[in-house]
Amino acid sequence: MNEEQIERYSRQIILPHIGSKGQEKLLAARVLVIGLGGLGSPVAVYLARAGVGTLGLVDSEKVELSNLHRQIIYSSDDIGKEKALVAKEKLQRANPDVEVKEHVMRVSSDNILDVIRDYDIIVDGSDNFPARYLINDACVLAKKPMVHGGVFRFDGQAMVIKPGEGPCYRCVFPDPPPPGAIPSGQEAGVLGALAGVIGLIEATETLKLILGIGEPLIGRLIIYNSLKMSFRQVKVPKDEHCPICGEKPTIFRPRAY
Repeated sequence: MNEEQIERYSRQIILPHIGSKGQEKLLAARVLVIGLGGLGSPVAVYLARAGVGTLGLVDSEKVELSNLHRQIIYSSDDIGKEKALVAKEKLQRANPDVEVKEHVMRVSSDNILDVIRDYDIIVDGSDNFPARYLINDACVLAKKPMVHGGVFRFDGQAMVIKPGEGPCYRCVFPDPPPPGAIPSGQEAGVLGALAGVIGLIEATETLKLILGIGEPLIGRLIIYNSLKMSFRQVKVPKDEHCPICGEKPTIFRPRAY
């Protein structure tokens, strides 16, 4: 590291679990954030400022006025612009150490394995069930750690999926809810600050995985209720009958459900 980097990351470097070697791990890390909305925005901001060396950003949407109460990386001047491109420009201005790669696209069963191939850790910032199952399947098949987060109205959840060491998303949620059973965020709403809390948990878990410190949320689901200001931890076992990570898998390519 050069003198400017030592000063920039000084508050991290002095931490006993990080030091200069830990900061070098961060600078060498490659993380992909899929979805740059309420969750992906704070994740990307904090990972970039922490010095994660290569940051991939995936999103196919453009900034809308209704995004701004929770998607903190954007401003009113960005309305109508591609989210991935706006985020890239702002993150590189915040920290020129970071190489930001934009992927203006929607992930699918046909492209997701190619998209995640060059990254060490995948962060799920998606806002729908098909994408969550798709990202989970791709990460399990590619043996890449995935950090999951989700928000709904006043509640949120987060966990870490590390293939070979704990349960995957399908172990915890074997089947998606029937279509229409759970309203979308657009229909049900979401507290903006809630997305920030869960996004920061995702960012923290990602940094822990890179650094190899602490106890990642592997086999543990954190559930947060913002109205009660309460956190609940649920231990979740690996499902030996899971169709993708179980003893006799039946899923051999990523799929939405």
